[in-house]
Amino acid sequence: MLGPDELARYARHIVLQEIGGSGQLRLARAHVLVIGAGGIGSPVIQYLAAAGVGRLTIVDDDRVDLSNLQRQTLFVTTDIGRPKAEAAAELVTRLNPHVVAHAVVARVGSETIGALLEDAPSVIVDGCDNFDTRLLVADSALARRIPLVSAAVGRFEGQLGVYRGWEADKPCYRCFVGDAPARDALTCAEEGVLGPVTGIVGSMAALEAIRQIAPFGDDSAGRLMLLDFLSLRFRTLALPPDPACRACGATRG
Repeated sequence: MLGPDELARYARHIVLQEIGGSGQLRLARAHVLVIGAGGIGSPVIQYLAAAGVGRLTIVDDDRVDLSNLQRQTLFVTTDIGRPKAEAAAELVTRLNPHVVAHAVVARVGSETIGALLEDAPSVIVDGCDNFDTRLLVADSALARRIPLVSAAVGRFEGQLGVYRGWEADKPCYRCFVGDAPARDALTCAEEGVLGPVTGIVGSMAALEAIRQIAPFGDDSAGRLMLLDFLSLRFRTLALPPDPACRACGATRG
């Protein structure tokens, strides 16, 4: 049951017919694994903590740099040099004492992903900045049947997708990118990114994580949203499962 403080804190959620008290309880009992506490991870962590997600595991091996502060709104100038995951977890504790935040200062790799998934998170939100990690996280989420919210940004553009590739009519992440996506894409440090782009895409990723925990509206799995902020044009594409996909073909049913 929600206590008096929680009823007051989440009143604007509870009054929503699509969320209500039962949806808020689902959030309170949920565990979200957030990969990356950078530009995308900042609003993801802030909004999920504010929404009352019971547990957040925040994974990032980087430290706060002055150049991060233009878009990574979790951090302030005095955080420079601190591990991002630790600074983010401390902010969560200050923002909402009902949320348990666990910082993991480590790089996601084949030797660490298993331990990160031992507690069976309800959802994984991936906002990391390299394809090798994205593919590893996506394959691991698929194998354990954990919904994956994947978000990416660059310059004035963003993309967002939700993947549950074990379901008969839904694609996995590899159905979208293939087995060998281009790895020569420029990083934000090389090509730049407008700060609010990360805020908008990260906020939408938080919304989709909440939708996976306490379903409302239309199911977003199997759709890819492309956001072009130069032309202010947003498109949503349906992603069918790839019959030849080696990752999700054996997991359906």
